[in-house]
Amino acid sequence: MVDLQRPRYHFIPPANWMNDPNGLIHWQGIYHLFYQYNPDGAWWGNIHWGHATSTDLVRWHHQPIVLTPQPGTADADGCWSGCTVIDDAGTPTILYTGSAWGTERPCLATGSADLLTWQPSAKNPVIPAPPPGLDVMGFRDPYVWRAGDEWRLALGSGLRDVGGAVLLYRSRDLHTWEYLHPLYVGGAVDGTMWECPNFFPLGDKYVLCVSIIPRREVVAFVGTYADGRFIPERRQVLDGGQTFYAPQIFRDATDRTLLFGWLAEERSEARQRAAGWSGALSLPRVLTLAPDGTLRQSPAPEVALLHDTALPLLAVTPPPNTPITLPGRQCEVALRLPPQAVTHLTLTHLGATDAPLRLTYDRAQSLLALHLTGDATPRSVPLVLNEGTPLHLRFFIDASVIEVCANDQAWISARSYAESEALLTLQWGTTVSAT
Repeated sequence: MVDLQRPRYHFIPPANWMNDPNGLIHWQGIYHLFYQYNPDGAWWGNIHWGHATSTDLVRWHHQPIVLTPQPGTADADGCWSGCTVIDDAGTPTILYTGSAWGTERPCLATGSADLLTWQPSAKNPVIPAPPPGLDVMGFRDPYVWRAGDEWRLALGSGLRDVGGAVLLYRSRDLHTWEYLHPLYVGGAVDGTMWECPNFFPLGDKYVLCVSIIPRREVVAFVGTYADGRFIPERRQVLDGGQTFYAPQIFRDATDRTLLFGWLAEERSEARQRAAGWSGALSLPRVLTLAPDGTLRQSPAPEVALLHDTALPLLAVTPPPNTPITLPGRQCEVALRLPPQAVTHLTLTHLGATDAPLRLTYDRAQSLLALHLTGDATPRSVPLVLNEGTPLHLRFFIDASVIEVCANDQAWISARSYAESEALLTLQWGTTVSAT
């Protein structure tokens, strides 16, 4: 029986549970994608590192598991999120979060030249405890980069009764780490703990991206970095949907800054177990910095490689209030809509046929919003367009996965579970603002 909910062109393992993308690296002409994985079934727990490879970012080959929890060691209860770098001697090295005995600590593993086999260090954990004197909320998800003749490591955390924080460490060899100070500390408005930090230069600025607990929101701060301190100047939500979380950001050999994020399920655990799979990854996005300092996200050009096979493209500008039929449950729809005060769109057969999904854009409020059945409030993200600028929307529809990109600025991702083979239809209209 065909699984109508299972994505076909978004990355997903053959079966079982998947969450955060990890260890993304472009090495010797091959993209390596590692990810949180439970080989026992479609539920959270018993976390290993799965692995897949690609030469083009969109067509992936599944590889054997690379990290497995080892009884009696610092990762006995799971090998959690982290990153991959190449050390000074050319040795592939993973820094990851080991969980054991009720604690989370950064651990290290070294790999073969092809990145297919890995050996955890006998000296794990490489950072045995949080800094003395800090009452931390979480201590996980190392993100590592080169800084001159040293390495730097950003670690997700939070300071009790203060807010989310990213802690900064340094090392000469990736094995021995010295705590410096917080890279940046937020306030209570941005949650109690930050996980899955990413910190990187972009244009003439630096970007700190964190996943916020308890809101499950991904925020990027754009600002400056000097003397080991990050000073934010701008704050952005990376995706207005509640399904997008824990992205990882990396550079490839062409010096592009790329992102993948986890698209979590929004159906019951019982239905996930029955389906035998859970979780998908977003399409790859290219990050750039606009002249005004705004972070831009564009679908990677490689996505177009799928148009001849898994991803039919429909590029249209239909008249208002005129339904169009979309080419199946897997497609990309590109719409360029004229400037108006308020624009609304309706997609049917993505959810229950009597309660279609709606996307709205309010120019007066500069807000893009997704209205899903069952949500008390719409999911929204700011989208500022200059007067006279058309609304350019790209819908990436892949069975239960929906990603919407607006003008390479705002994204909203969601999950919607249709029980019908019926084709999708789309209709849009405009309403002039009363003001």
